[in-house]
Amino acid sequence: MTDRIIPVSRPLAQYSAHRKEIRAAVLRVLESGRYILGDEVHQFEGEFAGFSGCKHCIGVANGTEALMLALMGCGVGSGDEVITVSHTAVGTVAAIELAGGVPVFVDIDPQTRCMDARLIEDKISSRTKAVLPVHIYGQPAPMEQICDVARRYKLLVIEDCAQACGAEIRGGRVGTFGEAAAVSFYPTKNMGAIGDGGAVLTSNPEIARRVQWLREYGWEERHVSKIPGINSRLDELQAAILRVKLPFLGHDNARRRMIAQKYTEVIQGTAILPPAEVPETLHAMHLYVVECADRISLREFLQTRGIATAVHYPFAVHQQAAYKERIRGSESLPETEALYDRILTLPLYPELSRGDVQRICSALKTWCEQH
Repeated sequence: MTDRIIPVSRPLAQYSAHRKEIRAAVLRVLESGRYILGDEVHQFEGEFAGFSGCKHCIGVANGTEALMLALMGCGVGSGDEVITVSHTAVGTVAAIELAGGVPVFVDIDPQTRCMDARLIEDKISSRTKAVLPVHIYGQPAPMEQICDVARRYKLLVIEDCAQACGAEIRGGRVGTFGEAAAVSFYPTKNMGAIGDGGAVLTSNPEIARRVQWLREYGWEERHVSKIPGINSRLDELQAAILRVKLPFLGHDNARRRMIAQKYTEVIQGTAILPPAEVPETLHAMHLYVVECADRISLREFLQTRGIATAVHYPFAVHQQAAYKERIRGSESLPETEALYDRILTLPLYPELSRGDVQRICSALKTWCEQH
């Protein structure tokens, strides 16, 4: 047993890696006298749009509101059905309902753990307005197939990219396939703020303009509300911090994938199933989530070796008390439900030392040899 625990994530390590630059950025904002929707936000929006491959980025207060505003900006409103998955953070479904929409669930593909595009058509009704795929854990959903179904039925596509900054399909970044996308800058994300934050991405100027109004009381100009809106603004301090981190995101994601590959090499062909390698996609590796029939044993063993683990998530959304037995599609999610008895998240962040990675790999190898 070791005294030092390796955590699943460690936002402090990211701050430490860029301490000097972050402190300078924060001081720059403090001394500017402009703290809300100033030059830092404007500059970051342009820089992050460029990175993402979209024409417009609108900074907002958090990832859940980013998704809500993306839906509202696309015209999703009261009573409109939005097809999505139950294998996601609760924020996905909360955002649909906050926008006035009605979530409808389809099951996942067990290989990608993302929306199974083959099941969408069966859940389309006269009230269906949009499809909302989730790039879970950083694995891109099958956007080409999803968008094909959406085009045939004239549905909107809004992407949940909260866990997938930098993920790609055939060289195209996630967030560029649908009408709009939402990103989270929660501190543990690949692109994490020191606090909360989010953004809406789109290449449609009308959607961008509407989201800009919606994030600040529906103002077309200051104190003049064109439409009903809310207060959801990315503040200057977080934007300045994110500007420091953005140039390192590609390198950090590559480091995540390198560590993930080392884990996979150790557990491939054992009682632990690694994330699938899906052809023509680039996984952002926000989370390294394995599957194991003897999850409790694996988790307890790693704990004795000073290695923390987590479960993302302990329950699917349709199994949560707030949503149980009230969302259409909840009765037919066998792949989702089977997954929730098996998943376990291992430590993964770019600042993990070589020694820590070796320690985790050694522990995994030992457990596998015993099972």
